[in-house]
Amino acid sequence: QVQLVESGGALVQAGGSLRLSCAASGRTFSRYIIGWFRQAPGKEREFVATINWSGGSRDYADSVKGRFTISRDNAKNTVYLQMNSLKPEDTAVYYCAWGVPGPYYFSDYRSYNYWGQGTQVTVSS
Repeated sequence: QVQLVESGGALVQAGGSLRLSCAASGRTFSRYIIGWFRQAPGKEREFVATINWSGGSRDYADSVKGRFTISRDNAKNTVYLQMNSLKPEDTAVYYCAWGVPGPYYFSDYRSYNYWGQGTQVTVSS
């Protein structure tokens, strides 16, 4: 089992910044990925960003490229999502997820086995 706890969500004005954190605990694996997804009311879950176990591979949704940065601190078992130039359309519940590389793209939610409880991000215009 892997436990994930997100934090850092808040209400922020458009153009502002937030940093989300995802603290992982539980079983350890040598190769794994951690991703961020988001879900707005009435919309499907959407991929945001992902990072692999070494930090050497990162990927972003087109909608957040250049504004969001995913990073990790292995000493703290924590993954971060730095969000800059926030827009009202970034409003959603943000979830971090943990998985092991398999047959699906890392942007596919099916690559992930464990999910956090989510943290609310609200961007006002």
